[in-house]
Amino acid sequence: MPHAVLDILSARDTRRIARHAPAADAARFLHPAQQALLHRRGWLTMLAPHSAGGAELPLPQVVRLEEAVAAVDGSMGWVLTLCAGAGWFAGFLAPDMARSIIGTPRVCLGGSGAATGYAEEEGDGYRITGSWDYASGAPMATHFTLNARLQRDGQPLLDAEGKPRIRAFLVPAALVQLVPSWNSIGMRASASHSYRIDGQWLSKEHGFTISPDTATADSPLYRYPFYSLAYVTLAANAAGMAAHFMQLAEECMRHRRHARAGLPLLDVPEVVSMLQGKKEAYTAARARFYAVLDDSWAQVAGGAALDDDAMQAVQDSSLALVAVCRSAVDGLYPYCGLYAAREDSAINRVWRDFHTASQHSLLLP
Repeated sequence: MPHAVLDILSARDTRRIARHAPAADAARFLHPAQQALLHRRGWLTMLAPHSAGGAELPLPQVVRLEEAVAAVDGSMGWVLTLCAGAGWFAGFLAPDMARSIIGTPRVCLGGSGAATGYAEEEGDGYRITGSWDYASGAPMATHFTLNARLQRDGQPLLDAEGKPRIRAFLVPAALVQLVPSWNSIGMRASASHSYRIDGQWLSKEHGFTISPDTATADSPLYRYPFYSLAYVTLAANAAGMAAHFMQLAEECMRHRRHARAGLPLLDVPEVVSMLQGKKEAYTAARARFYAVLDDSWAQVAGGAALDDDAMQAVQDSSLALVAVCRSAVDGLYPYCGLYAAREDSAINRVWRDFHTASQHSLLLP
């Protein structure tokens, strides 16, 4: 995998993540040593504001770290990305609430963006009911984020366009019931289970709105558009997993012979050309992706807002990178032999992880 990716992680952390990845996959949740590393390094709060006790790292640094972790273990990279991403919401909470949450021992925020529940106005708060899917890292979450449709006296509250009003909430795990549901072939250790809440009351301070205008932390990190942040962090995970797959695929190909040509695969000119082409396309798409990300961040850090063209460029470069990753993984897999189809092989785990993660709705071709 690219040295630029691995250099972001120490060799010791890389070994620790890799050593426990097979056991985590088999157990369908991150190994305790992987969880401990996430907490010890403070990675789960790297997008939370300084004022709340978070690291508030620049977005390009965060994205490169997420790619690096995903290049060692896709499930751990995904949990890091989704849970640190939920920590970003602390920049939109009332400051006292944000500090109390981010200051929770071994804090981990998980959740879902789907508005599959409702919040009934009651007194100085809301009574929440509903169920939500795909909360990555759910078993280690201390808090859950969710979106809910607002109601008053059992009737939906509508916006100026007549559409249901939706508000985001951050809920302590003690009010949440986990529903084991994550049975995917890949990303097993992400433990992206469902959860439900049955009529639990929350004060209004647990609600928030995601918009640069409503940020409570004064930092360019919270002026960066939400969907642009989502695209770059998810695409980086796909890039990390694809890099790992390409490395393992080349190792497989080094030990295989071409049945018709009678030569080792890597002595067949057409195969070598195909492999080189996949690598070059990946390198070019990744370079373009980071150039766009770094430029967009520089704009926001300089005080400017991203216009529609800039946000479209972020989305386009992210999806272009994922498309190249899909082409590389799917193009190289047939050359890897039956070893790659063995469920207990590293390359099979990476293949399963990549094809599960890349099914995310934002990453549609």
